Amino acid sequence: MNHRRTALGAAAGLAAAWALPARAQAYPDRPLRIVQGFAPGGNADTIARLVGAEMQKGLGQNVVVETMTGAGGAIASAAVARAKPDGHTVLLATGGHVVAAVMSAKPTYRAAADFEAVSTITFFPFLIVVPADSKYTSLSALRTAARAAPGTVGFGSAGVGSTHHLAGELLARQSGAPLLHVPYRGDSASLTGLLSGDAACMIAPPTAVIGQIRAGKVRALASTGPQRWPGLPEVPTVAEQGVAGYDVRSWAGLLVPAGTPRPIVERLNAETQKALQEPAVRQKLVDIGGEARGSTPDEMKAMLVAETDKWSRLVAEANIPRE
Repeated sequence: MNHRRTALGAAAGLAAAWALPARAQAYPDRPLRIVQGFAPGGNADTIARLVGAEMQKGLGQNVVVETMTGAGGAIASAAVARAKPDGHTVLLATGGHVVAAVMSAKPTYRAAADFEAVSTITFFPFLIVVPADSKYTSLSALRTAARAAPGTVGFGSAGVGSTHHLAGELLARQSGAPLLHVPYRGDSASLTGLLSGDAACMIAPPTAVIGQIRAGKVRALASTGPQRWPGLPEVPTVAEQGVAGYDVRSWAGLLVPAGTPRPIVERLNAETQKALQEPAVRQKLVDIGGEARGSTPDEMKAMLVAETDKWSRLVAEANIPRE
């Protein structure tokens, strides 16, 4: 009898061991959906459609993009976190995925723990800009003014709890310049406030201000990434201007629900890498201010953990209220 139980147990274990590869080999067996949490036609939507259209060629199934706007992308993130972990529901996450979770008083998902990372897709910096006629001709001059008169030099952002907001708070802490946050509802409103004199500078993604820069209405003082932004190679980084180690970039990448089998994650990663090798895809990412940059699942997971730690510490140290 004991021998029979042992044999049955071994058979069950063998069946379970074969079940996972079998499911992975059959994947995908129906269309996939990429969920994104921002307005149709915006950068996140564009990236999801761009990469999804390429991935479906290798996956052999249609990839449809579904929009779930609201709460800085948190509604979309929470929905995917709760989805069946079978690889058919994918999240197009941005840097706001981590920020929204960190800034929520009652988060509906955990930015790293509730997901399996697939791959990053693109990274892009923010730009710190001032009106064309501003007296501030460098980031150093703006920081000096802020230190001389704390709370009088304001930076505009797309809203409380946005990545733009935290980028400004991090700049203030790392540079010792007490900047005043001036929140708006989106980049367009922030730009209007900048041009009307309500804020001394503005932090925004390149796509939000490049038109005004080219029109001569605003000037870029700095980019926030570790290297100069290729779109404005003459503009120095924040780190180059005396704030060592400063690095804030937004990004976009793909996540799936926690528990998604690793072979499925690897398949999605491989298709993402193939999509990012397409010249048309790479050029479109450049056109919207970014650069094509994939990753391994483990590299992206480590990034999510590191960003969660960085922004959580900043929110606590700067006493930024969670909402």
